[in-house]
Amino acid sequence: MGDAQHQGSAEGAAVITGAGSGIGAAVARRAAARGMPVVLADLSAERIEAVATAITDAGGDALTVPTDVADPDSVEALAEAAYARHERVGLLVNNAGVESLGSLWELPVDEWRRVMSVNIDGAFHGIRSFVPRMGADPGPSRVVVTTSVGGIGTLAGMGAYGVSKHAVQQMTETLHLECAQAFPQIGVSAFVPAHVTTRIFEDVAPSAHAGAAVDHWRTQLRQKGMTADEAARIFFDGVDRGDFWICTHPDVYSRLAGRRAQLLAEALPPDYG
Repeated sequence: MGDAQHQGSAEGAAVITGAGSGIGAAVARRAAARGMPVVLADLSAERIEAVATAITDAGGDALTVPTDVADPDSVEALAEAAYARHERVGLLVNNAGVESLGSLWELPVDEWRRVMSVNIDGAFHGIRSFVPRMGADPGPSRVVVTTSVGGIGTLAGMGAYGVSKHAVQQMTETLHLECAQAFPQIGVSAFVPAHVTTRIFEDVAPSAHAGAAVDHWRTQLRQKGMTADEAARIFFDGVDRGDFWICTHPDVYSRLAGRRAQLLAEALPPDYG
């Protein structure tokens, strides 16, 4: 379906956190190509300015709002800026996230708290600041939360990230149920990426507890990762269908979900599947 055919679904602005690179930047570019004004949020003002420049150079409408999703006041300021510029928000993408590597007992407390505050609290703050405003609008809208296949299965050496993504997956499922009751015009989706080429491991600082895992995962994404642009295409295909589950790699999701269902149903201990 060509971009012109999406204009009817492009009512309202798209607000994207973690929009300075990777999936967030790709979703922002694709939203703009579909005719949506975009509001770009990221901790790095420099990164979102670069994304915004590319969008506006192509004729799109982009507003940048440097945002720390771990800070509720910062996310509330993002919502205020978005609604000051645009009459309505049609799409909220809670996408900001960070990685962590290392065994649970090796992680510095500050690193653990950083992962939880960005990945879990960041999504919560987005919900808290935007959903009441979106719910006051009778027009259709959608909230998409970037979870991960890490929130379906379990992997040793990536505990903080996995814990955060299991929590975010549960948060998204809860939001789906609560919006169905209170704001049925708001659709909810979990965007579940597997290997997508992003900066997420580039931004993990090498450390004694991360060890060689940093280089391993950086290589994995470079060699096996789907492009962020392809992930954004899948993202919007799912949004257009109104899917709750939007998976970049359905085969990986099915394998992990099937194995987890077996472990739970048979009360088996975790394994590598």
